[in-house]
This record gives sequence, C-alpha cells and structure tokens, in this order.
Amino acid sequence: MRARTATIGDLETVFRDLSGRMSADYVAAGLTLQGAQDSLMMDLKEGRAHALLDGEAVVAIITWHETDHSAETAFAAREGFFSASTVRFCKKHIRRIQALTGNLPILSRSWLDGPEVARWFRIIGYEQKQGNGVKVFELPPA
Repeated sequence: MRARTATIGDLETVFRDLSGRMSADYVAAGLTLQGAQDSLMMDLKEGRAHALLDGEAVVAIITWHETDHSAETAFAAREGFFSASTVRFCKKHIRRIQALTGNLPILSRSWLDGPEVARWFRIIGYEQKQGNGVKVFELPPA
C-alpha cells in the first residue's frame, strides 16, 4: 500500500464502489452519501486528502481538518481496503498525517457497533473516548 495526494477522480472512484460498512456508518451518522462525499470534497479542495492505493487501485480516501486543539479525520473506502495489511499501513500513515498537522491529537469517529471497529482503532494506536451516540477515538500526539 501507498498514499498520495488525492484527486477528485479518486474520490469519485471510491464512492462508485463504496463499501457497505461505510454506507452504513454514514447513514448512522445522519449523512446522505452525497453529504459524506461533499464533506470529504471540502477537505480535498483544501489540500488535506490522501488517496490510499493497493497497487495502482485507489481503495480509500482519508481527509483531515484542524480544529482548535486537534485534527479530525473523515474517511471513505471500498471493501477491498479492509484487510490486515491495511491496518499495518494505516498505523504508519496516520502518524504521517499527524506530523502534517503539527503533531495535534487526531480524532476519528465511528457510528458502527461491533468489536472489530474498536479493535482496528486500538491496533493503530487510538484510545477510545466517550461519545454521545458515536464512538470517538483519539490518537495522542507522537
């Protein structure tokens, strides 16, 4: 796996073949697919988006934006993204994003239930925080 600066075409590619679990997460968050795509597009247009590639195939988009004291991520992926090798890659890549934000804590959210979600974030290095109807994960500064 590798990452590069994302393009509008990359975002469109991911949303044409969006994972069912990502669609479910957006619905649980109260977003339409168009609303989720628009949110990611805003970060992309500001230069805060990476395409994650498996070989030459774009399998995911991760974006981020800085708030007062943290950076928040947004994410979209095709089903092919979800494997053990991507977890290892993401563990390194999220630290790269954190460095780009000046070593701010990274906040990520998930509305999905299931132990695999919390486990995935824990392996990457996140700590689960309390959320109001949402799972909030924080990656402390390096």
